[in-house]
Amino acid sequence: MEQPVRIKNMGLRGLAVADTKISFIDGEKGILIYRGFRIEDLAKSSNFMETAFLLLMGRLPDKSEAEAFQRQVVQARRVPAFVLETLRLLPSNAHPMDVLQATVPLLAMADPDLRDETRDGNVRKAVRLIARLPVVIAAWDRIRKGKDIFDPNPSLGHAANFLWMLHGENPSASMARALDVCLVLHADHTFNASTFACREVVSTRAHMYAGVAAGVGALSGELHGGANARVMEMLKSLENVDDVAGWVRGRLDRKERIMGMGHAVYKTTDPRANILKEISARLGEETGQPQWWRISKTIEEVALEELEKRGKKDIKPNVDFYSASVYHVMGIPADLMTAIFALSRIAGWCAHIIEEKFAEAQEKPMLYRPTAEYVGDYCGLVGCTYVPPEEREQAAGVPSA
Repeated sequence: MEQPVRIKNMGLRGLAVADTKISFIDGEKGILIYRGFRIEDLAKSSNFMETAFLLLMGRLPDKSEAEAFQRQVVQARRVPAFVLETLRLLPSNAHPMDVLQATVPLLAMADPDLRDETRDGNVRKAVRLIARLPVVIAAWDRIRKGKDIFDPNPSLGHAANFLWMLHGENPSASMARALDVCLVLHADHTFNASTFACREVVSTRAHMYAGVAAGVGALSGELHGGANARVMEMLKSLENVDDVAGWVRGRLDRKERIMGMGHAVYKTTDPRANILKEISARLGEETGQPQWWRISKTIEEVALEELEKRGKKDIKPNVDFYSASVYHVMGIPADLMTAIFALSRIAGWCAHIIEEKFAEAQEKPMLYRPTAEYVGDYCGLVGCTYVPPEEREQAAGVPSA
């Protein structure tokens, strides 16, 4: 007799909850596709604007459509003044992800299409979110440091403009392209925790910004987007350690986690990690900071060897492992790294929100309403007997007031 499959309290792992046309993962083979296109091909030949269009519209744009989409994003970059003034009122030690999550509803209040629930209306909201999240993130980093903020530069591409607003100087073409590739790699990843949060919220017919705010909150956790910041903390702690290999072995002997290793879906190396590894090596040399790639490479090699000895062949580097060093050499603070993840994933979130709202991969929109089995106290069908507070105190031996 077959044993029943246990799906409760397992994080929904292995349980398909919906259909999607947006992205697909083969965790055994290390394959990730967006709308049918391999992530390796998109990272090599496409760019983030084109990829965002692909996710939102279901196809690659032609030349005129790509140019029009780019113009729409550039024109939508300017953040309402009241939003920036609100940022200036926040505590300077507030975490960027908390600031970003708090800002999303403010952006909603300024969106003229907020209540337009047509598909076109939702695409226009998506364009504004894609355009404005980078502006908010860069502005917050400068505000918290007591520096002036910079206006968006309409002559710069999406990634280059973000680095300009963050640092106040134009990035090299190589640096801008590297960030653009990172944005492509992070743009979507099927029903991860934050994407599921977005879809669950908008299944109630909440607007796009409500779903995105939920996605930002889910992404902030260290088991999701927050892992890259933890990876960078690990690398910094090992910068002056002579025996990195010994550190890895000791950590595994104590059954402690190595941040950036292992994934809920991939049983082989995350295909995005392979691309980021190359970028990390190249940018490390270009910026005179090769040590971060070298430390990462040593950790990876020793960890894979030691894990295999322990019979754990499916724990490999994930997207966070090398993205941490890439972002670091770009001058991005560790606590801002998860926010960079968000300014990329916003494209996927919005695509999934639209798919959910308009049932583009299923028969009709459906409110998410799972069930749970009650395992608490039970006093029979008539229920437990309610005892007034004063009698509860007396029964416990506590004198009533």
